[in-house]
Amino acid sequence: MLSYTYLLINFFTIIICFIFSFHHKIKFNRHFGAFIKSSFLVALVFIVWDAWFTKIGVWWFNDQYLIGLRLLDLPIEEILFFFCIPFSCIFTYFCINKFFKLDWKPLPEKIFVITSIIIALFIGLYFNDKIYTCITFISTAVSLSVLYFILKVKWIGKASFIYLLLMPGFLMVNGILTGTGLESPIVNYNPNNFIGLRILTIPIEDTVYGYILILWNIYFFEKFKKVEM
Repeated sequence: MLSYTYLLINFFTIIICFIFSFHHKIKFNRHFGAFIKSSFLVALVFIVWDAWFTKIGVWWFNDQYLIGLRLLDLPIEEILFFFCIPFSCIFTYFCINKFFKLDWKPLPEKIFVITSIIIALFIGLYFNDKIYTCITFISTAVSLSVLYFILKVKWIGKASFIYLLLMPGFLMVNGILTGTGLESPIVNYNPNNFIGLRILTIPIEDTVYGYILILWNIYFFEKFKKVEM
């Protein structure tokens, strides 16, 4: 049973959102196609990133919590992670966006984006000897710059607030993966590759990594959803 731990984490992350996708007031199931397309596009990039970091020893996985199937030397559970987590987050984003108006005014959003870019760049460059920290924060700065200044999206403030609302769930799921409540972590990190600041057992870089993952999922989801309409 222990070998199904990571698989069960993915399952329980997605199952409630999946069931409520068919609710007559939500109807998220109508956008499954848009989600599948967007998640595959984004997952391709993150799976390559994940496989590279696994290969060079930035992180590794505890086999006792895995069923043993691998693709690109990644546990199948880790690959499913890049679909299950975005599904729950995009579903939540969709629901909140459907029932509440959380759009930011242009000026506060611009200040937030520019400030976030500067902070992310500073942290990424300052910790240039920590590969996880450096690449994650610089990727965040680049992503925010491209999304806001080139692709001209107007929802970064709203999406960031919703991501903050999702943080308790993120901390619970990622907390288990990094060792909270378990005898040993499912995902282990090389201490030389990140700054060592953690929320419970979770490296602070994980929260930023997840932020980029969700922003790009939202971007492509919105694009594909418009095509469906």
